[in-house]
Amino acid sequence: MSTAISERPLQSVAAEADAIARIEAVLPQTQCRQCGFDGCSQYARAIVRGEAAVNRCAPGGRAGVEKLAALTGQAANGVDPEYGSEQPFAVARIRARECIGCALCAAACPVEAVCGVPKHLFGILESECTGCGLCVCACPVSAIEMQPVQGRIWTSACAAAAKKRYEAASARRRARKLAQQTQNSFQADDKAAILAAVLGRAKALAKR
Repeated sequence: MSTAISERPLQSVAAEADAIARIEAVLPQTQCRQCGFDGCSQYARAIVRGEAAVNRCAPGGRAGVEKLAALTGQAANGVDPEYGSEQPFAVARIRARECIGCALCAAACPVEAVCGVPKHLFGILESECTGCGLCVCACPVSAIEMQPVQGRIWTSACAAAAKKRYEAASARRRARKLAQQTQNSFQADDKAAILAAVLGRAKALAKR
């Protein structure tokens, strides 16, 4: 049975957090989920805890695997083909004539690089696209394709910028979810109050 973080020595918790941070700094921060985890942070945590090998990150390629191997002491055997293959950097592009405005691509994008209005045309801010390909998987009409960008290489600076965009987008989504939950709660309270008033009125009329 694993020890809960609250029960573990603070020193070991801090050491684990530091190890996760060092692993994360090596990952490309595309948040593509090809590794089988919900994001780069979750994958880094799994590596540190011995729950995943270092060869699952296809966007990081062989060079990334070698860096992770050096940090962890694991063998560097290249990217495991079960989790994809190393590819040139590519961005997502929407074919305008085929877009149906369903907004599923926007919901899938981890950095909110997709913009548009539901039931209208959507577009992708290529300068902010991490090339994760999640929007391609989300599109129900296959109107999105990945296009390699000639001469562009995904650098550590790109990864750092993408991580900031991802964290900002995640914070915005949490805020929107909380606001929606709060609104739903108020609406439920209003409905309950209205129902109580109606029932009270009905009882009063019944006594006449």
